[in-house]
Amino acid sequence: MPSIRFSTKAVQNLQFIPKLSRPLTPFLHRTTDFVSVHYSSCRKARAINASSQDEELVVLGIETSCDDTAAAVVSSEQWRNLSQVVSSQADLLVRYGGVAPKMAEEAHSLVIDQVVQEALDKAKLTEEDLSAVAVIIGPGLSLCLRVGVRKARKLAGAYALPIIGVHRGSPCLGCKVSSKRFTVPFHGLPHLSHNLLVLARDLGHYIQLGTAIDDAIGEAYDKTAKWLGLHMRKSGGPAVVELAREGSHETAQTLQFLICSDAAIHVAEASEEDRKARADIAASFQRVAVLHLEEKCERAIEWAMEIEPSVKHLVVSGGVASNQYVRSHLNKIVEKKGLQLVCPPPSLCTDNGTMIAWAGIEHFCMGRYDPPPPACEPEDAVLDLRPRWPLGEELAQGRSEARSMKTARIHPSLTSLIQASMQQQQP
Repeated sequence: MPSIRFSTKAVQNLQFIPKLSRPLTPFLHRTTDFVSVHYSSCRKARAINASSQDEELVVLGIETSCDDTAAAVVSSEQWRNLSQVVSSQADLLVRYGGVAPKMAEEAHSLVIDQVVQEALDKAKLTEEDLSAVAVIIGPGLSLCLRVGVRKARKLAGAYALPIIGVHRGSPCLGCKVSSKRFTVPFHGLPHLSHNLLVLARDLGHYIQLGTAIDDAIGEAYDKTAKWLGLHMRKSGGPAVVELAREGSHETAQTLQFLICSDAAIHVAEASEEDRKARADIAASFQRVAVLHLEEKCERAIEWAMEIEPSVKHLVVSGGVASNQYVRSHLNKIVEKKGLQLVCPPPSLCTDNGTMIAWAGIEHFCMGRYDPPPPACEPEDAVLDLRPRWPLGEELAQGRSEARSMKTARIHPSLTSLIQASMQQQQP
């Protein structure tokens, strides 16, 4: 199978990668004139490509993009999830009231070896049984991404395995693990460090219909939980949802902000009247936040169906997708539009390695992978991390002039890179 290549000129206007003083060790390897996104020189990859299309692929997925360290082993045979391991940083979230990047990096570094080994042990496999390694390279926190990428490259180099760089937001791929009949195109609401409304026309072909101007809904839940004096161990979302069940958005005509001005007063220590007021605020916040989400999703669905009338599903992923209140209200919108709502199981809504491994299998089957890295790669090698990496090109109607967007370090979108490589292959 020939390498898939495309000229850097095809994405010249989108390339904002800063100059580096040391050689880059990228996933999209650079030569003088081309960027190559696939190599067929890897021994294991050649063997798999030469075999039957029914050949079982076993891929290790690694996720360290933010605050949890996760690894999973997935088999392409009958959509099997062989193992999944997640090491939570809940204690750090409580201590710092959110994600502290440097602390998160140190926590990842302490457990990454153990998490990966446990994932292999639970799958009853060794590194030699793997077909490839998939790892998130962006978007996310640079310090955290680096930990996972280094581990993936070290393992792939030691066992001569192909390596697949995965975009964190390849929409809702976890749904494919739980729904064999799930097909593209579909309209997706993946939850990253910010919300995205995306039309997925095919694997690697995404149109961004809208995005958050500032905070994602999940981050808004976290900030509200902290402000209300709720326990953050399970993140802010579940805490707000639980308290909101005790209140009513209809009774909170006037929000009494002063009662929560001192977050040091934990809700468990509040008076009955104080707790009721906080519960009403939690319920009011949740109703307004989800109402906003409903309005934006309804408009984005209309745009998506104009572009791709065959759309049949709205897929919602990310931590907020496990919120039953959000699901029930979005389901009303979906039913009104004649679509079906699809959500991953709760275990795949938060950070996990399963969706990364499955995305790796999908891309591997389409020839989008890199050869094994050097077996003895220097510890200080500069890696191609993509903390700001768009998933697709923005639809003009969904672009907000209000959004302040730093473009100095934004990489070309995943869609533009893949589409350019496909055009280069055409005779």
